[in-house]
Amino acid sequence: MRLTTKGRFAVTAMLDLALRQANGPVTLAGISERQHISLSYLEQLFGKLRRRALVESVRGPGGGYCLARAACEITVAEIITAVDEPIDATQCGGRENCRDESRCMTHDLWTELNTTIHGFLSNVTLASLIEKQQEKTKRCSETLSIVKDQRQNYLNHQNAH
Repeated sequence: MRLTTKGRFAVTAMLDLALRQANGPVTLAGISERQHISLSYLEQLFGKLRRRALVESVRGPGGGYCLARAACEITVAEIITAVDEPIDATQCGGRENCRDESRCMTHDLWTELNTTIHGFLSNVTLASLIEKQQEKTKRCSETLSIVKDQRQNYLNHQNAH
């Protein structure tokens, strides 16, 4: 089973957009810079995401992209599917011609894996990814604050002696 960069980049870009859209439309140039994804590649992905009604474009000065629906209504599976990224662990793409034009012995196993993966990704929303990202950012910020306090205490102690 492999998920190519197309699907990964689409999910990453959509998460970036969802995290920042509260301040207005988000530019692809900004996403490109923050996520290190080529601008031309993002333009291709967002064209597909727009056609699938996952994002809306805003033209003109201050323009960019916004989510077309609430983050809690957009799943990772939808994003991946929107950019034409099949989630398929079978060798045959589901056509059952895996081995010399006939079905291989493990076809059902890989088909069941596909169903499990799709089910999992269908239950992961952008909102849940936002929440996890914000928790992670908060923990990092708290850790940094503790380190700064410890450093300041150490410096104060050194200066006292």
